[in-house]
Amino acid sequence: MSESSDKLEREQSLSELMAILDLEQIEVNIFRGSSPKEGPQRVFGGQVAGQALVAAGRTVPAERHVHSLHAYFIRPGDPSVPIVYEVDRVRDGRSFTTRRVVAIQHGKPIFTLSASFHKEEPGLDHRIPMPDVPPPEELPSTRERIRAEFGKVPGFVRWHPIELRPVGPLSYEAERDPSLRTATNPVWLKVDGKLPEDRLSHVCLMTYASDMTLLDTVLLRHGRSFAGISMASLDHAMWFHRPFRADEWLLYAQETPTAGGARGLARGLVYTRDGDLVCSVVQEGLIRVIDAEGWSEALRP
Repeated sequence: MSESSDKLEREQSLSELMAILDLEQIEVNIFRGSSPKEGPQRVFGGQVAGQALVAAGRTVPAERHVHSLHAYFIRPGDPSVPIVYEVDRVRDGRSFTTRRVVAIQHGKPIFTLSASFHKEEPGLDHRIPMPDVPPPEELPSTRERIRAEFGKVPGFVRWHPIELRPVGPLSYEAERDPSLRTATNPVWLKVDGKLPEDRLSHVCLMTYASDMTLLDTVLLRHGRSFAGISMASLDHAMWFHRPFRADEWLLYAQETPTAGGARGLARGLVYTRDGDLVCSVVQEGLIRVIDAEGWSEALRP
């Protein structure tokens, strides 16, 4: 692929992602979102979380910014039909605003989200340091590493407008070499393109991206890849501490403290390149082992 066609594809993919997050308002407090024309058999969890946050944010004054969200994934989303988002304006206080969003398909809720927005004010300020890792320019992308290993890139790892550059091993590498198993998973990420200036766009795209690699951390700890694994997000929580840009490199420092009972817990801290802690994430996911065959063997000719 030529450099010009590759650039065109990147721009088109980012445009498609921004269109997915640009919900249609069909009534007061009611919005409608769509899914990519080509994609997995169920709606990606980060997509529905990002869309729900867009719906909530559009009912809140611009000077109030989201500082936390708590969400539950209830049913698998159907990518072939639109998703309707109903926003409940729970509270509008002097400093805080609370919204509850229900995502609906086929007459049933598939996802719920509660989000809190805060009018900025001064206060105490501290943060824990960012891990010492190589800069993103010294690391290949996930796509480049898979192509170098297998000579091809499967459809579910095709080019995406959010670029990922893992610092440590990928799941197929930890599956092949037990010494690479790790409970930590630092990943550089950014949107590959220029985003609007409004803070809500950056927060919603980080919400989308936060679901892309978090549960991978549980698999890395056990030396498992996606093949033979049934995995789905159960609940998701995020706290936004400081402003950031999603189109600049962010370090997503992830770890898994525990797994058991077919569930795994993972958490992450998101830093800017300057070491500013801007976001915290926690997620529990369903992780069932259904087949012993590994992904790396499934990819080989």
